[in-house]
Amino acid sequence: MDTRRLQLLLALSRLGSMRAVAEAFHLTTSTVSQQLAALAKEAGTQLIEPEGRRVRLTPAGRRLADHAVTILAAVDAARLDLDPDAEPSGTLRVGGFATGIRVSLLPILADLATRHPAVDVMISEYEPIEAFELLADDDLDLALTYDYNLAPAAPGPVLETVPLWQIPWGLGVPTSCADGPARVADYAHDTWIVNSRNTADEDAVRTLAAQAGFIPTIKHEIDSLDLVEDLIADGYGVGLLPIARPTRAGVKVVPLSGPEVILTAYAVTRVGRATWSPLRVVLERLSPAGALPLARWPRPDVAAT
Repeated sequence: MDTRRLQLLLALSRLGSMRAVAEAFHLTTSTVSQQLAALAKEAGTQLIEPEGRRVRLTPAGRRLADHAVTILAAVDAARLDLDPDAEPSGTLRVGGFATGIRVSLLPILADLATRHPAVDVMISEYEPIEAFELLADDDLDLALTYDYNLAPAAPGPVLETVPLWQIPWGLGVPTSCADGPARVADYAHDTWIVNSRNTADEDAVRTLAAQAGFIPTIKHEIDSLDLVEDLIADGYGVGLLPIARPTRAGVKVVPLSGPEVILTAYAVTRVGRATWSPLRVVLERLSPAGALPLARWPRPDVAAT
């Protein structure tokens, strides 16, 4: 039903005459009559009936006028909620990888709560593939994701991305290995460790290996970088790790002699959603003010073991 016509019906129930409604809405009485006739057709029932030289609402018309109060109030509330200039209000569903949440989201939450207390943020941890699917299904409002320059992500046509920060990755090896830039070919006979929940890690490893002329032996799939380090320290393989991340005893991260591996973090939304006020104020705070490189991977120093 046309909400404008519902407004006219509600006004008629309150003002009592076509002329009064016409004057209130700066219309002609003929136009008001036509619009109410169209509303009756939409409703499938008669809404007004003659009463002398005037008209009155039928029982169905009165019931629809009662519904119009609730309907129009809900429309106004929705319009206010979606107004980009309105005070942000509502629940924002954010999903992303753990480091993206630590680096980009957690530092802004206290200020967000102070400035916009009506915005409620729900946080869930997901790898990029999971987050893209949830966004496409409209089960998330914002995703914090990542990819590698050697394995770029493909979010899909209904999603749009904004880069947030970057950090170089190197090769995690036992401390007994040589220092200095690592030649990937020197590790052709080693077992490789990749991420268990996202394919980007494995894609980057296979690209590096292909350029070095071998097919990597991938045996372990691990989500936790701490556990990746434990496996490396105990001699179960090598794997990609952030260069600026403090490591446990027995493990070091050496840069690659080439090609460079860069992780980029992104804020991802559905196309056209960024103007929704709760999402907009978060995106404005997530966006970098300066250069993209991240100085240090956010992780507490691990005691030597």
